[in-house]
Amino acid sequence: MQSYTVQPAQAVRGEIAVPGDKSISHRSIMLGSLASGTTTVRGLLRGEDNLATLRAFQAMGIETEDDGELLVIRGKGLHGLTEPTDVIDCGNSGTSIRLICGLLAAQDFFSVLTGDQYLRRRPMKRVIEPLCRMGAKIHGRAGGDKAPLAIVGTRLTGIDYASPVASAQVKSALMLAGLYADGETRVTEPSLSRDHSERMFRYFGADVTTFPGGVTVRGGRELEGREIVVPGDISSAAFFIVAALIVPGSELLIRGVGVNPTRTGILDILGAMGASIELVDQRELSGEPVADLLVRSSRLNGIEIGGDVVPRAIDEFPVIAVAAALASGRTVIRDARELRVKETDRIAAMAANLRKAGVSVEETDDGMVIDGVEALSGCAAESCGDHRIAMSMLVAGLAARQAITVDDTECIATSFPTFLPLLEQVGIRR
Repeated sequence: MQSYTVQPAQAVRGEIAVPGDKSISHRSIMLGSLASGTTTVRGLLRGEDNLATLRAFQAMGIETEDDGELLVIRGKGLHGLTEPTDVIDCGNSGTSIRLICGLLAAQDFFSVLTGDQYLRRRPMKRVIEPLCRMGAKIHGRAGGDKAPLAIVGTRLTGIDYASPVASAQVKSALMLAGLYADGETRVTEPSLSRDHSERMFRYFGADVTTFPGGVTVRGGRELEGREIVVPGDISSAAFFIVAALIVPGSELLIRGVGVNPTRTGILDILGAMGASIELVDQRELSGEPVADLLVRSSRLNGIEIGGDVVPRAIDEFPVIAVAAALASGRTVIRDARELRVKETDRIAAMAANLRKAGVSVEETDDGMVIDGVEALSGCAAESCGDHRIAMSMLVAGLAARQAITVDDTECIATSFPTFLPLLEQVGIRR
């Protein structure tokens, strides 16, 4: 098990670019494989999660070429996938297993999806139940709630589904199934989750309609291959945004970051806390808004966080908790129970780690209450095998009095393989 130690920083300075957006990278591979003709993807995140998706489609007969800069996908159309000869291993990727489950439900073959020890603990019924309403035949452990999942492809019928949670994974799985289903598939959410699928379905030519609170997909329309440029992942940029905010004397420019409004909850939250974050050179790439982010160290204040902003920042809450730990006063996070069913229970994991660093944290069922401190204490933190917990606590180490060591940091490669070199590059040692 590999650990990593971060020393306190004097400042966080420089200019960086973060890897491509993980969510968009997943969807580029999926829709490029289901489209007719060639799709090219520049800026693909080559983290373990996205590579798991790529291997899954290669196992179903999709041919690809990758020189490290440009991924070329030879799409075979909606009905061109072939039955895999082995179990498909999705690694640690919840996006891979849940979204692929939706499209495999409509194929004319048998398949099995599994993952690593952490993924096999994660709940799957939130996707499987609505897919079964469409006619899918999916079986799994724990009464169908846990992987491995065995899928017997069949003909599907569109449904009108009101999701009890705002989840891009649930929505996207049903949208993928809806590409094949008879009639319309309509998904509504209690609040809007990230809309990368809606944008990319439209970009590839799918029959998709958005409306306040949801999306409708009509099946049967073929997709056409496209050229895609993947913007930098704001979830990856979040770690460096917070690093520059919490270390005095810092100024950092992060180039080419995706600023899709359904993903910029972290900018709204940090802005409300008093952060200095400027969006520079705003533009659009492949249907997605992009900007450079200029971040300067700021005195942050505790706030209450809840409501519609939560799904727009759900992946960033571990590092938001680090910002809250160094803010003046109390921060209350609520309406974020979804954090308990991520790669690990992120509420419990961050609460435990921040307490080790000298912060008073109270867990609640759907969030936490954090009382900010002037500086963090050095400690030995636990990643719990979760890449975002690991990176958040390494960022915390930049603003601690003594070094912070994080165990099991190999998991960082699932989403951000270049994180540690970038952290060393911009974190100027005391």
